[in-house]
Amino acid sequence: MAKNLQSGDRLRPIDLARGHGLSTQAVRNYEEAGILPAAERTRHGYRSYTPLHAGALRAFLALVPGHGHQAAASIMRAVNEDAVEEALHLVDEGHAQLLEDRRTLRAVEDALRGLESTAAPRPAGDAGAAAAPEPGGTFIGPLAGRLGIRPATLRTWERAGLVCPRRDPRTGYRVYDGADVRDALLVHQLRRGGYLLEQIAPLIAQVRSAGGMEPLEGALRDWRARLCARGRAMLNGAAALEAYLRERG
Repeated sequence: MAKNLQSGDRLRPIDLARGHGLSTQAVRNYEEAGILPAAERTRHGYRSYTPLHAGALRAFLALVPGHGHQAAASIMRAVNEDAVEEALHLVDEGHAQLLEDRRTLRAVEDALRGLESTAAPRPAGDAGAAAAPEPGGTFIGPLAGRLGIRPATLRTWERAGLVCPRRDPRTGYRVYDGADVRDALLVHQLRRGGYLLEQIAPLIAQVRSAGGMEPLEGALRDWRARLCARGRAMLNGAAALEAYLRERG
């Protein structure tokens, strides 16, 4: 339970807003959203904030870069409702997602290590060759299941030129060979890393044509840097949140 919310110096909305480049309306919105504790009103109806509200604002703004606005708001609401265990659970979920994203990045890097040896570039026009399925080829359902996506997603990727399965001459079904599976894995992992289809397309095209691994390596360096920045932001957010929790008592 928070200590006296109104103890200490009195602050106006402009006092909270000035140090963070915010508008007074933003401060009021944060209070209405439960991100800040409820403020008392003066006899003239004006909001009266305290250093505790300033601590809440610092904690929220520190949490946003690592957890995102929505999760940071949920964490602060839980704290201000004295549901600290729920708030810490939300923080843990953010760290778990970061760990999962790091594992995803590692999976892409592992896939790239064998990129040049797993499949040679296919000749132009080979996607529609009338031949029986190669040993180890797979159809759209099993591949979608392996990736944990819907078959419609694979068809979307095909329309975008990201995967190029051929058709089984007997059934007309799409057949994904080793190169297709590799491309689908890379697309799937890059999508999880936050890349849009239009950003992925030139990377896949360059890898296929003769660009080798360099295009994807650049993307992965950027992805790795963003994950590191997010991890450090989470540390900063955790410190600010702990300071606010101590202040609340």
